[in-house]
Amino acid sequence: MLLATSMFALLRPGQLHAQETELRGEVSESAILSDQQRKAKQLALATQRQQQSANSAQDDAPPRTYLPASAGAVPDDTNTDAATGSIFDPPQATDDTATDNPTPPKPRRRPSSAGQNAADQDKTKTDRRATGKSKKKKKATTATTDTTQAATDDTDGADQEAANRRALTVDSADRQKLDPGAERTAAIEGQNKKAEEDPFQPTGVKWGSFVIRPSIEQGMTATTNGDSSSAGTSALLSETALRFTAVSDWRENAATIDGYGLFRETVSGYRVHDAQGRIEGQLNVDLDNELRAIAKLGYEAVPETASSPNAIAGVSTQPLRQTIDGSLGVEKAVGKMQYTLTGAVSHDFYGDAELSDGTTLSQKDQDNTLYTATLRTGYEISPVLTPFSEIEVGRRAYDQRIDNEGFERSSTRLGARAGLQLDMGEKLSGEFSAGWLREAIDDKSLEAISGATVNADLKWSPERGTTIGLTGKTTVETTTTAGESGDILYSGRLTAERQIRANLTANAALGLDWRDYVGIDGHDRILSAETGLTWWLNRYAGLTGRVRTEKLTSNLPGRDYTANSIYLGLKVQR
Repeated sequence: MLLATSMFALLRPGQLHAQETELRGEVSESAILSDQQRKAKQLALATQRQQQSANSAQDDAPPRTYLPASAGAVPDDTNTDAATGSIFDPPQATDDTATDNPTPPKPRRRPSSAGQNAADQDKTKTDRRATGKSKKKKKATTATTDTTQAATDDTDGADQEAANRRALTVDSADRQKLDPGAERTAAIEGQNKKAEEDPFQPTGVKWGSFVIRPSIEQGMTATTNGDSSSAGTSALLSETALRFTAVSDWRENAATIDGYGLFRETVSGYRVHDAQGRIEGQLNVDLDNELRAIAKLGYEAVPETASSPNAIAGVSTQPLRQTIDGSLGVEKAVGKMQYTLTGAVSHDFYGDAELSDGTTLSQKDQDNTLYTATLRTGYEISPVLTPFSEIEVGRRAYDQRIDNEGFERSSTRLGARAGLQLDMGEKLSGEFSAGWLREAIDDKSLEAISGATVNADLKWSPERGTTIGLTGKTTVETTTTAGESGDILYSGRLTAERQIRANLTANAALGLDWRDYVGIDGHDRILSAETGLTWWLNRYAGLTGRVRTEKLTSNLPGRDYTANSIYLGLKVQR
């Protein structure tokens, strides 16, 4: 028995042996059991506090404090850094001086080996029970903590996902799935579109940096006077008119080209065969904010009319007059003052006249060139009104210094005008002027051509769809007739255009020409009136018709005539 007890003592841990034999002496089984129960309660209390701390993050409720069943069951100080309160912990220091030299307890009698084995078995069972309870509470606490952390992670993840959500693409709306029950979208042609202001206006053809709007008109004219002369008779004529306009689409500067061609041929009746046309281009260049250059160049081919003072009697075909003209102007604005200097050149040359007997008559003695320079000064009273004045000087030089009749036809030109420029947008725009013009012929036996001048170019729109225009022009007409200097022609025209419907346009015109001969007591008066309709079948084709009357009255013999005509044709545009 003694040998077994000695071996059992040797197998026990040294620290416990030291506590039992050296520090505290022998320990009873009741003390050990009490110590184990106290540790289990402390572990349960710590687990409960951890659970309360996790729950406080959700509801911010104050944690509940564990209250033992009896007072003094657990120590008041639960600081984890302090002593656990076990009997195995070293004694705490106190202020009592008696504790400096504590009296060791009296040694107790060691228990027997059988009693020690029973105590060890009871201790093992107690430790297992405490460990099982601790694991269950720890699992519950861990589950609660995991649930709370998962909820927090879900909330944080949702916020992070919302913050980092991918932006929608531009065409995401087009890629959305269609609702199977949605109605079919109507065709583009069926949707409400903004109505065009002029749905029958030509669209034009793109050619390089220009937009070209061509048109062709073909029709028949029935007239009582084929060539508008005193000897003219009725005829049925075929008329073909070609017109086009080209406008640049440059971002800076601008260019326009206009042209027309008119061909008339007799179908039956009085013989008529003529052709005429003109093409003109204009270029505007902005040199800087206050300086602009304007260049023009044109060509015209028109046969001499039977009513012209230079018409030759007894010919089958009047001579063809061709004109090449050009100008270059520079505009400069200094404050409210506006200055424009323009130089122009115009050259006229004539073809031969065909006589009735088949011979020709040269008209080279009429070829001449006119050089002019015009200085214009204006003051802008307001953006709407700008009064101005002009001074013109020029020289007309004949290719043949002395004509076939022995006269020197070259002359010196001088003129002055004053007028008003209007700019009220589409409502009213344009200008008009009045002045005096004089051309002194080099031949002293010929009287100078002089007289008052009137010029106008106004457009007025009293209401949308209606445009009224007024044009006036003063022209010096020269001649090679022996003993005559020439004449001054005043031309005025009043036009009106009304858009009755989108595809129906009406137009009317009144004309008055007055020709005053110089050197002789003679004058001509020409009155004209015209009205017409254009009915567009679509944007590209339409029917057009007009009625015209013209009458010339003169105090010179053999010049009076009357011409009435009616025209019907088809117009095609692009």
